[in-house]
Amino acid sequence: MRDALNQAMREEMARDPSVFILGEEVGAYQGAYKVTQGLLAQFGEWRVRDTPIAEEAIAGVAVGAAFIGLRPIAEMMTFNFSLLALDMIINHAAKYRYMSGGQVRCPMVMRGPSGAAAQVAAQHSQAFESIYAYVPGLVVAMPSTPKDAKGMLKSAIRDDNPVIFMENEVLYNLKGEVPEEEYHIPLGLAEVKRPGRDVTIVAWSRPCVTALAAATKLAEEGIDVEVVDPRTLRPLDEDLIFESVRKTGRCVVVEEGWRIAGFGAEISDRVQRECFDALDAPVIRVTSEDVPMPYAKTLEKAYLPQPEKIIDAVHRVMYR
Repeated sequence: MRDALNQAMREEMARDPSVFILGEEVGAYQGAYKVTQGLLAQFGEWRVRDTPIAEEAIAGVAVGAAFIGLRPIAEMMTFNFSLLALDMIINHAAKYRYMSGGQVRCPMVMRGPSGAAAQVAAQHSQAFESIYAYVPGLVVAMPSTPKDAKGMLKSAIRDDNPVIFMENEVLYNLKGEVPEEEYHIPLGLAEVKRPGRDVTIVAWSRPCVTALAAATKLAEEGIDVEVVDPRTLRPLDEDLIFESVRKTGRCVVVEEGWRIAGFGAEISDRVQRECFDALDAPVIRVTSEDVPMPYAKTLEKAYLPQPEKIIDAVHRVMYR
């Protein structure tokens, strides 16, 4: 996935001279996770800008650059630190197009790792997509495969709105087929990752991979699971989700965030309002535990959604 993201940025920078990258260690160090590897050598320091460790400044420069017609890609070394930039993102990037009646646009991408890695504890393991999906004016994208990562990032760079592009750190080493030809995946378009007839699982980013693992185990029991990946949370392709749920009659929503006010609650609400007559059981959510992330490996595993938790949830909607 890291190579797919790198290809997307490389191709868009070669195509459009207004695209540039800025962030901590994106240049000389070639990215904290090597996603920007080789870009400094190809495009030079004017378009691959190392910055101080100052997230609010990174976001502020990106917003200002976008306002004057450039297309910045601002890397957050981790979205845990994007909290320091919320004023720039929410009060400026998200609002100026609306407040100016469309005269001022903010074509910027803020991208970087989100969610839990491996034993990086409470301050570096948080899933904040619900915060950004809450805000009108922002686009929130979360790929779960290398193909999606490249196609969606290319679309995000070309979008005239600010896009929050959240990549799960554990998925950077994930391998998958990526087309050699030019392609884009439109933002706001969900995909069925696994067709099925008995129950719909809606999951994005790393939990989508976990859901697919659970679906494989459930198939051994004769339960045919359909896995739907929204890919973009805002705007949300609710039509595909509704179509799947109306077909299967059951729905489980899986997310890495906390239960209270998690984005899965929004999906659950929409499904139960729009697909009520088709549901054979209430929608069940699988989330992380409602505590800060522990450091111990065993507790980290217990904290996160695991295939076993998803299987239990599917059993509950199937056999209640």
